[in-house]
Formats: sequence, C-alpha cells, structure tokens
Amino acid sequence: MFDSRISIFMGMFGSGKTEISLNVALELKEKYEHVALADIDVISPYFRSRDYFKELERMGIKLIAPHSSLMHADLPIITAAVYGYISNEKYSLIIDVGGNDDGAIVLSSLKVALKGKDVRTYFVLNPYRPFTDTVEKTIDHIHRLSRVSRRKIDYLINNSNLGNETTLENIQYGEAFVSEVSRQTNIPVLATVVMNGLHFNSEKFSVFRIKKFLKTPWEG
Repeated sequence: MFDSRISIFMGMFGSGKTEISLNVALELKEKYEHVALADIDVISPYFRSRDYFKELERMGIKLIAPHSSLMHADLPIITAAVYGYISNEKYSLIIDVGGNDDGAIVLSSLKVALKGKDVRTYFVLNPYRPFTDTVEKTIDHIHRLSRVSRRKIDYLINNSNLGNETTLENIQYGEAFVSEVSRQTNIPVLATVVMNGLHFNSEKFSVFRIKKFLKTPWEG
C-alpha cells in the first residue's frame, strides 16, 4: 500500500497521522531491512513519534528527531540526519509533519532534497476533529498546507474515529466524507484506517489496520 521509498504524512492536529506513521514504519520493517522515521512534528504536545524512541529502537526502526536536549521543544528543527536519510537509497523513510503552517514550513525546507526522489505525500483526515469537521474546512487546509509546504498531496487517508468510542458507523461516515473531499479536490483516496479490534470491511477503499501506540496523558 505504501510503496514509495519516502512517505510523507500531513494532517491537522488530531488527525492521527503520527499513529499512522508509526504503524507504517512497523509494516515497512517487515519488508525492508532499513527503515527510518523522521519526526518533524513541531506542533502536537501529546502525539509525537519521538516520545516512543525506545520502542522504535527495539523494533529496529531508526528515529530521526531533534537532539535529546530539545526532544520536547516545539521548535522547527531539522537535523542534518534528515537530509542524509532522504538521499540514502538503502532506507525506506517516513516523514511525520506537524499539523499547521509551522509544520508545513519545516517540510518546505526539504523541497530541494526531495526533488527527484520516490516520494508520496498523504493527507490524513478525521472528520470528527474540529479543524476538519466540514468538507469546506478540510479542503481549505489541504490547499493551504500544500501551498506552504510546496508539496503536492498525492493521496487522502480516511482516519475517521472517536478513539476508543469509535463505531462502524463513524468509519462509514468518514468514507462518505473523504469521498466528497476527493471529488472536489481530484485527490484520490488511498485507504480507510481501522483500529485493530474493529471488524470493518470497506466496500469503497482498501483498509489499513493499525495498532494503538499513542496515549494522551489522561489515559495513563
């Protein structure tokens, strides 16, 4: 499903892109010897790949993130290592981008390095989050982030969920929602994301099943 050497995940706060990035890294590790995850999410205080450094290390996935002294700083920091892994053809690379203009600006700084590479850029959306709860707002964010990041969005990913309260009806609503976004933007839908434990078989899109990595502080 994620068959390019470099996969970039964008999305607004709460879209679930970091959860998906972690799961894609895990899936790619089953296929490729060398997998790296570049965490350039400078926005979310709760959901960042870098907070799972030890688990990623245990799985043999290389994490590229700001220096440890800045691990929890919301700063637009891109280390030299990110550029190195973009050019290193031995690595399958996932890039997790922050969810507003600041994150898009960080991604735009990689434009020259990414030129000519095998790259796909995905926009993850969850219609149950306030930034993307209408088709109009979602399309506005897609166009703005694409412009600021200087990246064409190749695919949409439906990640409609309400966390542990998600129902099959929620996912079905998300499929109708993302279908309309796709129709108006001419951006194809890659997949519907379904959490392990939910038995949902899509009649419209491929299904990408994920395990839950991330917890908010109030979940313990």
